[in-house]
Amino acid sequence: MIDARQHIIGKYTPYDFETITIASIAIGLTAGKLASAPKPKRAFITIETATCRYREEDDPSSTVGHLLLPTQSIIVEGYSRLNGIKFIRTGATSATLMVTYYR
Repeated sequence: MIDARQHIIGKYTPYDFETITIASIAIGLTAGKLASAPKPKRAFITIETATCRYREEDDPSSTVGHLLLPTQSIIVEGYSRLNGIKFIRTGATSATLMVTYYR
């Protein structure tokens, strides 16, 4: 049975997209994308190429933070969370994030 509460169409509108390479230094979402007016409210992020970690309250390290594997995705909601999230790769291969921004 499909739960209809998970199928909200039209609540947010996609307005921008970017690809971010995640290397050995913790990096967040692109400041210019977050500075648009009106501010973004949500981002849908898919992970490709390699494993990475993320944290929202502090910088992640290659061994500390939430682990994301290639083909996984996360949704981040709220401007302060979008502004605070940071990613770092876990091994020698850089990860790639595909990010769609919504408002």
